[in-house]
Amino acid sequence: MIRRDYILRMLEEFFEMLSRIRALQKGEKWGEASVVAEEEFHRLVGLGAQEIARLSETELLALIIKGEPTLAVRDKTLLVATLLKESGDIAAGEERPAESLTYYLKGLHLLLAVLAREEPFECPAFVPRIEGFLAALGDFVLPLSTQAMLMQHFERLGEFAKAEDALFAMLEAEPNNPDLLSFGIGFYQRLKRQTNDALEQGNLPRAEVEAGLGQLVARQAAIKKVAPHEV
Repeated sequence: MIRRDYILRMLEEFFEMLSRIRALQKGEKWGEASVVAEEEFHRLVGLGAQEIARLSETELLALIIKGEPTLAVRDKTLLVATLLKESGDIAAGEERPAESLTYYLKGLHLLLAVLAREEPFECPAFVPRIEGFLAALGDFVLPLSTQAMLMQHFERLGEFAKAEDALFAMLEAEPNNPDLLSFGIGFYQRLKRQTNDALEQGNLPRAEVEAGLGQLVARQAAIKKVAPHEV
C-alpha cells in the first residue's frame, strides 16, 4: 500500500508540473517553461536536461532506478521520457532545433526501452506516444539502432507494416549490410509463422511477406557470391 501511495503521489505531482509547463508553452513563455522543466529533471534524477542528454540510455536508466522501489521504476521512466518530449518542444519553441532533436531522440529511446521490457500496457494519458515522438522528429534520419528498436516494438504490437517500414529504412541506409539482411530475413521468417488474419490485421498480407523474404534472400545470395572476388 505504501508503494502504491508513493507512485500515485509521484504521478499526481508530475501531472501538476506538466500542466504548468504546457500552460506556459501555450502562452509561448518558453523561458519560464524551461525553468520548470529543469527543476523537475533535478527532482526526478538529480541532473539538468543538457546533462541528461549527454548520458547513454544505460546511464540514464541507472539514475532513474537508483533508490526507487521496483514497482515505481517503470512509471518514473515514463515521466522522464515525457519530460524529455516537453523539453524538446521548449527547445523547438526557442528555435534551438539541434537541441530539440536530441531531447526527442533521447525520450523516444527511453520510451521504447520501457515498452520493450513490458507486456503491452496502457500508458497514462499524458505520456507521449511513439508516433508523437516520430512526428516531432519529422524528417530527421533516425540512427539504425533507433530503427531497430522501432521495428521490434511494432512487431511486438502486431503492427507488421510499420515494422517493415523501419526495416526498409535501415536497408536503405545500408543495403548490403549482411547482418542487417540476416536480421530482416529473420523478421520475415517469424511473420511466416503468423496466421493470415494476424498478417492482414498488421497490414502486411502473406503475399507481401513472401515477396519481402524472397527479395532479401536473393540480395543475401548475391552478396555472398560477390564477396570472394572482392578479397
